[in-house]
Amino acid sequence: MPSDVRQVSPNVVLPFCSSVVSFAFAFAVLAQWSRRRQAFQLVWAVGLLWYGISAGTEFVGSAFGWTEPLYRAWYLIGAFFVAAYLGAGTIVLLARTRFGYFVALSFLFGALYAFAIRGRYPNDTLSFAIVLAVCVATAIALAIATARARQAVTPIVIGVLVAGSAIATVAVLGATLSAAYAVDPVTGVPVGEAIPGNVRILAGPFNIIGAFALVVGALFSAYVFMPKKRVLGRRALPPGVAQIYGALAVVVNFFASLPRAAVALVRGDLHSRVPATLLIAIGGFIPGVTSGLNRFGITWAFFLGELLGVLFIFAGFLVSTEMFGSRVRLGPLVVRRKEEAPAT
Repeated sequence: MPSDVRQVSPNVVLPFCSSVVSFAFAFAVLAQWSRRRQAFQLVWAVGLLWYGISAGTEFVGSAFGWTEPLYRAWYLIGAFFVAAYLGAGTIVLLARTRFGYFVALSFLFGALYAFAIRGRYPNDTLSFAIVLAVCVATAIALAIATARARQAVTPIVIGVLVAGSAIATVAVLGATLSAAYAVDPVTGVPVGEAIPGNVRILAGPFNIIGAFALVVGALFSAYVFMPKKRVLGRRALPPGVAQIYGALAVVVNFFASLPRAAVALVRGDLHSRVPATLLIAIGGFIPGVTSGLNRFGITWAFFLGELLGVLFIFAGFLVSTEMFGSRVRLGPLVVRRKEEAPAT
């Protein structure tokens, strides 16, 4: 394909825009961190830097051609780091709440994912065993920490993330690829087909746990700050049962409370964190879907989903900060700001 055609194609423009927005977003979060020194802001900023670098590799590959080092960097950062670090920022923010129980459950989902795809890579038993052991052990540790010492949730999550990142880096850079790189022959979007199965098994939990934490954490924060209709109230239940009931109650009460939140939005009485975190949840959900479709050979929406994702998350950040003063205007509607704390 001639270079002048490549340079104006969506495969060039969309990742370039995603990269620019991500870097601008990371700078804004770092500026906020420099003032407030909150750990979750720093972790989010790192995740956004990964987002920008990942999209940047897609821009360079689409505009100037893919190479093996560029492809390895794209897979390492996109498959292992972006969702994981953004999700970790949300976990750190909510570490002193009962959200740790959900994070523990998401690690079990990561183990189930590895089990589900094990049949596709029958010769990669060691990778499956590592994923299973780490996910189950971390899930147990997080559940205990959430129940007894919530200050330990952040060190556990960051420790596992940093150690996992180091292992992922060694695995991707040292892997024997089936080809120098792999792109969809129709859309030109990069795919992970050249990466060996043992590495792809490791990547699954990073994405699943990170995306779940980002999206569900944002929804949980929206629920905390919205006016509530409690269909399911508090109950004194045995350990284990109480956590399951609590998760069910949050889900049921969240949907039951949406009409009250809509009324509060129209009246201008809605806490700014509610629309902010809902925007963030949408932003985390969209690229999760398009990335998942990528694994099934549906690649046309990948770059678009990536751009929409970071735009929605950035919009949520802007709504949640003080840069618009004491109120946030959403068209004819006004959202009152009751505090300056950032959204999840």
